[in-house]
Amino acid sequence: MLPDEPRSSAGRSPEPGPPGCYRHPQTPTGISCTRCGRPICPQCMVAASVGFQCPECVDDGHAGTRRATTRFGGALNADGGLVTRLLIGVNVAVWLLAAYVLAPRLGQTWSLLSAGRDVPGGPAGVADGPDQWYRLLTATFLHLQWWHVGLNMLVLFWLGPPLEEALGRLRFLAVYLVSGLGGSTLAFVVAGDWMNSVGASGAIFGLIGATIMVQLRNRGPVGPTVALLVFNLIITFSRPGIDWRAHLGGLALGALTTAGLVYAPRKRRGLLQGLAVAGALAVEAAMLLVGMSLYGA
Repeated sequence: MLPDEPRSSAGRSPEPGPPGCYRHPQTPTGISCTRCGRPICPQCMVAASVGFQCPECVDDGHAGTRRATTRFGGALNADGGLVTRLLIGVNVAVWLLAAYVLAPRLGQTWSLLSAGRDVPGGPAGVADGPDQWYRLLTATFLHLQWWHVGLNMLVLFWLGPPLEEALGRLRFLAVYLVSGLGGSTLAFVVAGDWMNSVGASGAIFGLIGATIMVQLRNRGPVGPTVALLVFNLIITFSRPGIDWRAHLGGLALGALTTAGLVYAPRKRRGLLQGLAVAGALAVEAAMLLVGMSLYGA
């Protein structure tokens, strides 16, 4: 019997090599995603706690991760005072324009002016109708004296960042604007037959009320904020020329709106917080309509 002849290597089946990456098939790899098992090359692999994952599995994992929020539902931000600084910048910029660049025109067109129908030449300003209602907001950013804007911005600088950090940027801004509008609308209801006022004091008093509500909800110390409130109320009612109506209106709307934000149950917090802000705006709209019935054309 003849010995077996050596077989030619050409007749053998090539041994299979490592699989190609599912995203780059031309790149062989011996590593698979620990979640889905698909082969991944070094260009695609993402280090995980155990092994490596493919980009799609990493994205799916992030999509299912709950977004971190503040206690009251606001988004966590590394810079907790951004909106506060922007509001300070806007107020200071408007003061510079009104006092040095566009004086006196900006002060005349942005102030909370209202003259009722019984005033000669009236109605004018807010009482004149929707075309003038913008004054309810613009007046809250308008200051004509350096000490006025300085004192208001000092309190905003003190109260703003911790309140913004607690509520989140959007909720904090909503409280500020609702408070400012609340002060303007109450002032219009009470004195819309003849008035002309400016300043962010209504919004600032709203932040004082908001801080008290947050501290009560967190069971924190309220003494310093209450002392600040009492001090400002004493000044409000002891010095002439201060619009106490705007101060009290801002305080009430700011405190009530913030109470709706911080006491809303977690289950439907977003909906109830939105209703709290909408309810505050509805109250302000109702006050505006009452004022128009009293003083408008």
